[in-house]
Amino acid sequence: MATLSLVWGILAMAGMVVAFFPCLGSLNWLNIPFSVVGLIIGILALAKPSPAGKGAAMAGTVMCGIAAALGFIRLVLGGGVP
Repeated sequence: MATLSLVWGILAMAGMVVAFFPCLGSLNWLNIPFSVVGLIIGILALAKPSPAGKGAAMAGTVMCGIAAALGFIRLVLGGGVP
């Protein structure tokens, strides 16, 4: 599950980068929920008692959190949130 969190975080960051291009900011409406799901997966992976993969789970959780936060900020600044 930790590896899934890491891969999900990488994909969320890639989606965030694409959504920062002009005229593509509306992709954040898809990327933010995607990032939140990845954040939940990462938190569940961190909650497991086994120490294996804690670094990957933490990295995925952080990347998903950053992607969701910056995506929301981009929506607010771009006028995508009424």
